[in-house]
Amino acid sequence: MDTRIAIIGIVIENKDSVEKLNTILHEYNDYVIGRMGIPYAERKINIITIVVDAPNDVIGALSGKLGMLPNVNIKTVYSKVFSQE
Repeated sequence: MDTRIAIIGIVIENKDSVEKLNTILHEYNDYVIGRMGIPYAERKINIITIVVDAPNDVIGALSGKLGMLPNVNIKTVYSKVFSQE
């Protein structure tokens, strides 16, 4: 199955969405390569970067679920290189 690397940038504007976000990320933990979180107290937001290695449909599903959360903004950047598992 073809997979590719993607980076999902997440900005959380309200802590009420954090629990739902973590639940979704846990569902996709088999694809997560790394995660970095930065609390930005001055602006009262949290910034999270997720790096995944997954098929396009999985990346799209994860991005879609995260993007539907209230007070959560996401952008996904895809690598151009595919790999076969």
